[in-house]
Amino acid sequence: MQALWMVLASFLFATMGVGIKVASGSFGTAELVFYRGVIGVLFLGLVLRSQGIPLRSPVPMMHLWRVIIGVASLATWFHAIAKLPLATAMTLNYMSGVWVAAFVVGGALLYGRLERQGALMATVLAGFAGVVMTLRPTLEQNQLFAGLIGLLSGMGAALAYLQVAALGRVGEPEGRTVFYFALGTMVAGGVGILFTGLTDWSAVSWQAAAWLIPIGLLASGGQWCMTRAYSHGATLVVANLQYSGIVFAAIYSLVLFGDQIPLIGWAGMAVIIGSGVAATVLRSRALPNAPAEEH
Repeated sequence: MQALWMVLASFLFATMGVGIKVASGSFGTAELVFYRGVIGVLFLGLVLRSQGIPLRSPVPMMHLWRVIIGVASLATWFHAIAKLPLATAMTLNYMSGVWVAAFVVGGALLYGRLERQGALMATVLAGFAGVVMTLRPTLEQNQLFAGLIGLLSGMGAALAYLQVAALGRVGEPEGRTVFYFALGTMVAGGVGILFTGLTDWSAVSWQAAAWLIPIGLLASGGQWCMTRAYSHGATLVVANLQYSGIVFAAIYSLVLFGDQIPLIGWAGMAVIIGSGVAATVLRSRALPNAPAEEH
């Protein structure tokens, strides 16, 4: 089913995270955002050209809104990472799945269709519980404002995902949607560089430089798969499967960086996987009585 594209997207994003961890030893955040955007624009521009898809869109304001909220979510998440423990910042950002579920359930209440969403909503909440078990976030009293910023990053991500789904419903090609987001990140990163400056290439390690192109390609591939998932898959299932990124990231941390995962972390990953499987099964059983593409 189309929602399973989110699992591939999560894998690509987690792999990109490895590259960012390595490259951040030489480059600042704004530079990484800028290079990621530049490589994405070049790669996606070539792909769209080869497919004969024009860059001009009949719904430019929808793309603009997606770019604005997407970049704002990215910026607030980076701020949260800088001010909070990494596990806490990631947990607050991954609340995007809960926000998506809240927005979808709110819409279902308006249209009197909540009974069709309740079980899937439960799987989303179970998946988020697994995220909390895996990451075990903490928050000090003097970090409350940063925590609020982190919470807003998750809400912004949810709004961006729903806007991606809306673009899919009006027939926008996934490649064009991802292209404009890459363009937006390139501009945002460029603006950031005006304030932070560029790193002298003589001070850049070869490992960091070698990751720049893969980071852009992985980001583009992940965005493409995520866009396809939200454009064509059941929204609550996609929101749940997004949590698989935590599992991939934890495995990378264990294998590549020697981080230890306690028993509760393994239990949390089992909950994430189990909730994803449950959401997929529930959606499959509902297909005979539901439209083929329900958002």
